[in-house]
Amino acid sequence: MKKFRISAALLASAMLLSLAAFASSGGKDAPKDASKDAPAATTVNAIPSTQDETFHLEGEKRFRSNCGRCHTAPPKFPPRMMATIVRHMRVRAMITDQDMRLILRYMTE
Repeated sequence: MKKFRISAALLASAMLLSLAAFASSGGKDAPKDASKDAPAATTVNAIPSTQDETFHLEGEKRFRSNCGRCHTAPPKFPPRMMATIVRHMRVRAMITDQDMRLILRYMTE
């Protein structure tokens, strides 16, 4: 029975390591999607929409009015880390939820 537990644990560990290696490779070994080979029908993503520009400008404005009093814009952080930072500062600086969302969007673009 003890031998079976060790074998099961080794198998589970090997599977987890394989999954972690696949995830860190970005799925490069995954089969190619046939739609990627086809030419794009439109280039909507190539041109930023006016709504995105509006959110960016509004986020920058809110960053300067709320955060800029004490901070300069930090270097790029991963979005998850930036979300934690912005949520923490929302409580400390009494920033509204809408301001927090605009600032977070501005900081992660």
